Amino acid sequence: MFVFIARRIFQMIPVLLGVTLVVFLIMQMVPGDPAVLLAGESASDEQVQQIRSQLGLDEPVVTQYFTYVKNVAQGDLGTSIRTNRPVIDEILTRLPITIELAFWSILVTIVLGLLAGIISATKQYSFSDISLMVVALLGVSLPNFWLGLMLILYFSVKIQIFPVSGWGTFMHVILPALTLGTGGAAIVARMTRSSMLEVIRQDYIRTAKAKGVKERIIVYKHALKNALIPVITVVGLQFGALLGGTVLTETVFAINGIGRLIIDAIRMRDMPVVQGTILVVSIIFVLVNMIVDISYRFLNKRIDLN
Repeated sequence: MFVFIARRIFQMIPVLLGVTLVVFLIMQMVPGDPAVLLAGESASDEQVQQIRSQLGLDEPVVTQYFTYVKNVAQGDLGTSIRTNRPVIDEILTRLPITIELAFWSILVTIVLGLLAGIISATKQYSFSDISLMVVALLGVSLPNFWLGLMLILYFSVKIQIFPVSGWGTFMHVILPALTLGTGGAAIVARMTRSSMLEVIRQDYIRTAKAKGVKERIIVYKHALKNALIPVITVVGLQFGALLGGTVLTETVFAINGIGRLIIDAIRMRDMPVVQGTILVVSIIFVLVNMIVDISYRFLNKRIDLN
């Protein structure tokens, strides 16, 4: 186990370097000059040039990139152009909100997805199965921002059960979590159904039925446990998608999390903040996938991680 974890951490290095390089190059291609945005349209050329020199923007692109990588290796993500605060402070202020939102969203994904998938698999080709799969198809197809706006329109504006925006209480959590978790739940439901149907047709399941084992025990103790490995893989990938989905969802619900921080930073061409936030999200995504891989061993003792 230790060897596996050490190997995966070592493999993170080229992945994160690739992330920093891609984000850096994309930000270089975005129109606009951060120095001009910071100085204002009425600033003189000398003032703009002075700001560019202070920010290191007058250096060659290659030099800027390697300087950034060197600073990141030392734990320095840079300073925000917009607020003049350390990027790490900006991220740590917003990150708990995004993690909480992602936690509740993944909970919605797992609970709704597993329940729908199990019901569909155990009642194959029934009305329940067809209805749930149609709903799952709709869940995959609906854009998050549109679903969020519709939930706000009905539950916040029309019947006024939940707050329109903001963060702080459990009532603020429900609509954003449903918005983010619905699409993932649809994917998990379809994967659970497919995996469960494959396991249910195995010989040991037929043997258990022939011995008179209760249907509930067969489904939840034998079939579901062996069907969970591909489902957990999908859940791990969905967690990464949720972190990316917070960009739009936090904007729609006016939540001051990492997603909204990225949007504001892109608008102002605040490159240190954009690079820092995406790097942190990438690290979380890689760590979650490592945890998913480790969980395989607990579900199936025959899997050797080394």
